Amino acid sequence: MQFPVYIDLLGLRLHPHPTFEALGYAVGLYLIVKLRSRHGDRIPNNTRWWVIAAAMVGGALGSKALYWFEDPAALRAHWNDPAFLMAGKTVVGGLLGGLIGVELVKRLLGELRSTGDLLAIPLAVGIAIGRIGCFLTGLPDRTYGSPTTLPWGVDFGDGVHRHPTQLYEIIFLTGLAFWLTRMTPRREGDLFKAFMVAYLGFRLVIDTLKPDVRIALGLSAIQWACIAGLLYYSRTFLKSGATQVEANV
Repeated sequence: MQFPVYIDLLGLRLHPHPTFEALGYAVGLYLIVKLRSRHGDRIPNNTRWWVIAAAMVGGALGSKALYWFEDPAALRAHWNDPAFLMAGKTVVGGLLGGLIGVELVKRLLGELRSTGDLLAIPLAVGIAIGRIGCFLTGLPDRTYGSPTTLPWGVDFGDGVHRHPTQLYEIIFLTGLAFWLTRMTPRREGDLFKAFMVAYLGFRLVIDTLKPDVRIALGLSAIQWACIAGLLYYSRTFLKSGATQVEANV
């Protein structure tokens, strides 16, 4: 297989990364609309659109910010280079940035209800589709794993067989999406929390197989961001657990 694997469609030669990224967004949006029409949405329309806008802005900023801090040395060397600053983004940064943006807007609006359940399954499916493009892009995408002698290692073009961590993630997200469709949440917001905890936990583990820059204690910036997200959700789970205990007393 020759990387990048271009897509020939109607006489056009499409690069796999933007092609599958756009497809992931489109399928995710379709699923949001379909799930909303099937199950309804208890969040008022004006609040929902504010939340969507906050998620988009926060996600865009978060995905860039975490990408910049993946390699502090490169950031110090190229902090004034627009090409470097605009070059990449991270899924974990996008999710956490979107979460921060939504929580800030909800606080400003005085909205106390959870608003993310509608997004859990579309996010899992959309990210999985996007990762197809990451895999087909090969080395320039920088989402490949470390060298391996396992029989399913993939040579992305430099003669080194590496863990196809993009494929690992696609498999995980496919299973996660299926599990979320079968999940019966006890409280509003549980579906989105389950997605976030599962995905952040997966990335914390799977990123040990990537040749990323380790910024502290042998962990990458993305792994530290995953830990921060998991600590945030552990606080909410402990709080909800304490509330449940008080209700049962």
